[in-house]
Amino acid sequence: MTYDRRSAIHIFEQRADVRNSDIGVVRMMKWVMTALITLSVVFAACTGRMGELSSAFLAECGSAVTLAITLTGVIALWSGLMRVAQSSGLTGKLAKLSAPLLSKLFGGLKRDGRAMEYITLNITANILGLGNASTPFGIAAMREIEREERSPHPEYASDNMITLAVMNTASLQLIPTTAAAMRLAHGSAAPMEILPCVWVASVSALAAALVSAYVLRHLRKRRAL
Repeated sequence: MTYDRRSAIHIFEQRADVRNSDIGVVRMMKWVMTALITLSVVFAACTGRMGELSSAFLAECGSAVTLAITLTGVIALWSGLMRVAQSSGLTGKLAKLSAPLLSKLFGGLKRDGRAMEYITLNITANILGLGNASTPFGIAAMREIEREERSPHPEYASDNMITLAVMNTASLQLIPTTAAAMRLAHGSAAPMEILPCVWVASVSALAAALVSAYVLRHLRKRRAL
């Protein structure tokens, strides 16, 4: 289970600036969306529903702008609170409280180091359901891990980098802020009623991801002997 170190850091950089990314997945999605729009026009023309299609285009354009504004407000609120927590030193205290658990997951890192602080921020943002807000913290954590470890094999991602990437991808969410905001924007009377399902799904995903990373890591080390 060997990963390129730059690729591990790039996981977060891709999420931070997808607009400038030229990865194949983004290009593929562009063609998929183009095909969907084209097929919609073709089938609407064939079935005589161009009027309904035009109405849907106009209505959904406005809905998309409304949804974007709603999500921007929610993300701005929680991102601001995260910045206040960082400036007030609250994140440092959270890092110390979570140090016993995180030190087992991220062996070799300083409990009061910058890497552990950024890891705590990343995990906290993910717990609050703020995937976009967690990305900058993930990038910073990756770079601080690289500085602290000073691996003799810089071309490969370390175990701590892999663990962070796994935890960021299959993150634990206690408050699905973004999902709740989308449900509220679409008229849900109880946007937070999905909490039990979110908790079960996120805990299961995180547990499966960590166990897989642990097993594959030890298999790799056993093969190296």
